[in-house]
Amino acid sequence: MRTDSTHDSGEHDLRHHGDAEVRDDGARLTDLAVNVRADTPPAWLRERIAGSLAGLAAYPDGRRARAAVAARHGVAVERVLLTAGAAEAFVLLARALTIRHAVVVHPQFTEPEAALRDAGHLVGRVLLREEDGFRLDPAAVPEDADLVVVGNPTNPTSVLHPAATIAELARPGRTLVVDEAFLDAVPGEREALAGRTDVPGLVVLRSLTKTWGLAGLRIGYVLAAPETITALERAQPLWPVSTPALAAAVACMEPRALAEAAHAAHRVGTDRAHLVAGLREFASDGLRVVEPAEGPFVLVRLPRATDVRRHLRDLGFAVRRGDTFPGLGEEWLRLAVRDRTTVNSFLQALDQAVTLAQH
Repeated sequence: MRTDSTHDSGEHDLRHHGDAEVRDDGARLTDLAVNVRADTPPAWLRERIAGSLAGLAAYPDGRRARAAVAARHGVAVERVLLTAGAAEAFVLLARALTIRHAVVVHPQFTEPEAALRDAGHLVGRVLLREEDGFRLDPAAVPEDADLVVVGNPTNPTSVLHPAATIAELARPGRTLVVDEAFLDAVPGEREALAGRTDVPGLVVLRSLTKTWGLAGLRIGYVLAAPETITALERAQPLWPVSTPALAAAVACMEPRALAEAAHAAHRVGTDRAHLVAGLREFASDGLRVVEPAEGPFVLVRLPRATDVRRHLRDLGFAVRRGDTFPGLGEEWLRLAVRDRTTVNSFLQALDQAVTLAQH
């Protein structure tokens, strides 16, 4: 693990995300590039969203959704802010907080660093290393950092950091931002910090995009101390979350939805184990899986990954390139977990792609 104090983002495209792999001609591809759960949103959720359309003449009223999120996490409503997707929260944090020394722990989702840079902040990096299993060492984070951003489980490494290890990063005068966008895909939401009020400066971000397939609706939320929520709210435009998105938030906090998400998390774990077992068969080709993987995606390193990705595309599969993540290079790919049938087809295509790349 090392600290990158160069503040240079020129070598990585921080604005590249998985959806770019399936844009334009991507409709013909089986998508393993985007980390949104397949077969979503479910019919009952689509019906709830559609039912909200009758109220579009009125301005959005987020009070019910905010209360639902607060109840789900056992916190006061003053500790909740609804956002147009978790990505909006990164922009709000960058614009609303006074920041002297921001540090982002990489490899991880690049939008936090991009938002901080766009707001004029210099950003230091702590780069987790492959040889350490991309695990977090709190001592590697500079003591004078007053804003620290870390993902859990981390995109793209799929590493789940212990909550106690992340909590060690908390300091008086420091804002500790934990991106838990994929935490509800972990059975039992192990290592969650959402709902904790005993960690000073803690800001937790959650998204409803991944588990519920709502990327096009844009809905997420922030959990933080009331004074932080107030500062972020002042940086938001009026009525930032649409009525359909608010309806989705309420629906996704209900016991039925939480039970369905818990079941989906166990299914993802089973499907991920099947994918990882298949990928291990390529060890003789130089492929290595980052393990243990705990998110709905896995990170792999393999020779000639750029060529393999191109051949996979020709064979009908989109995967996420890894070289846009600080700390990774062109030999890395991220693969979304899919059902067993899709994975079997993908592994057959991967076998062909690896062979083609070797010639």
